[in-house]
Amino acid sequence: MATTTTGKVSTNTTEAITQEPSYTVPGLTTKEGASVAQILQQRLNAYNDLHLTLKHAHWNVVGPNFMSVHLMLDPQVEAVRGFADAVAERIATLGSSPQGTPGAIVAQRDWDDYSIGRAGAIEHLGALDLVYVGVISSTRQAAADVEDVDPVTNDLLISQLGELEQFHWFVRAHLENAGGRLVTEAASTETEAATSAASA
Repeated sequence: MATTTTGKVSTNTTEAITQEPSYTVPGLTTKEGASVAQILQQRLNAYNDLHLTLKHAHWNVVGPNFMSVHLMLDPQVEAVRGFADAVAERIATLGSSPQGTPGAIVAQRDWDDYSIGRAGAIEHLGALDLVYVGVISSTRQAAADVEDVDPVTNDLLISQLGELEQFHWFVRAHLENAGGRLVTEAASTETEAATSAASA
């Protein structure tokens, strides 16, 4: 939701997100369409945030693994941008208005900004492990929440989950030790995960 300079939510933007549409897809009530659109709005926020975070990491990785990680992240950025576009178009199809502004991300998210700046590639991968855990977990929940009411949206989210989980695997493959354990397994913050990865 857009915010004013005083930090309050703009009424017009709030109404655009929560207002019941005048139409939706056949087979759903407008109330159901609005409910699914609200769930998708959180995915749109998460995907917009994720592709910006991945690009930030792409720009800020340094060290011996720079090139491999730098190049690995760009296809993930492009794919997640595509996920955001597909979700936004589904929101519009459902008769609601997708909110793609930076203000919408900041006002509606329940997570903090990515906390790692210029750092070693392995540190960024440690932090991105936790980022992917959050995005995948919340997308799984969203898919479950829409499964009964809207199988089309469920299918969209399931297909995106498959790719997100593969990207997560690419990240985690750099974080496994010789015994197959993740060096970030005890971390609960991005900073802890980055430190754990760097010291392994």
